[in-house]
Amino acid sequence: MVKQSESLSTRVCRVYDPGLIDYQEALSFQERLAEGRVAGRSDDAFILLEHPPVYTVGKSGGVENILVPREILLQEGISVYYVRRGGDITYHGPGQLVGYPIINLRENGLDVHQYVWSLEEVIIQSLADLGISGQRLSELPNFRGVWAGDEKVCAVGIQVTRGVTMHGFALNVNPNLRHFEYINPCGITGKSVTSVSKLLGHEVDMETVKEKVLRHFAQVFKFKLVKREALIDG
Repeated sequence: MVKQSESLSTRVCRVYDPGLIDYQEALSFQERLAEGRVAGRSDDAFILLEHPPVYTVGKSGGVENILVPREILLQEGISVYYVRRGGDITYHGPGQLVGYPIINLRENGLDVHQYVWSLEEVIIQSLADLGISGQRLSELPNFRGVWAGDEKVCAVGIQVTRGVTMHGFALNVNPNLRHFEYINPCGITGKSVTSVSKLLGHEVDMETVKEKVLRHFAQVFKFKLVKREALIDG
């Protein structure tokens, strides 16, 4: 699916791994990196992190997909943010691996459809390494992401501004799945959410999953990954 010339195989992508950080802090960092990428001051970048409990509502979303009163969210310590990415509502929380690629689509020979397909492919290949068969759900082509059977294991939602991407994917590794019950994830009803640990029957080491995601991200997008100190440059 990714159509790239051989010369792109050595394109540098900076990797940031700040651990568990506040959603607003991560969003501000994404915005700084994206501004630098649009201006041509910096390389492509890939942020891998976790967030405290938060619901983010995309451009096609609405509060009607939050199914519990505000008081419950306050008791559970769940924040709500309205963001400019595509898609509806999704959940981020500890135990979920969130990936934010900041890349120039044109310079990488990609259109938006190819880019989203490639993000899904990174997750599908990473899950295969763990013994899980991940798929795209063909009967719901407008709802992107990766599924294990009839359950969603990874959400995908992006924003593209002047050819540069923000936001990305959220892979459920060891999250609190109960927090998904408070919403209609991605605006979809009648479908459930799962996690890597639930599918395998045991908790999974997050560093192991990160390693697999980084390897397949480099392979699918043909990047040379360079690790950087968290949230200090760009």
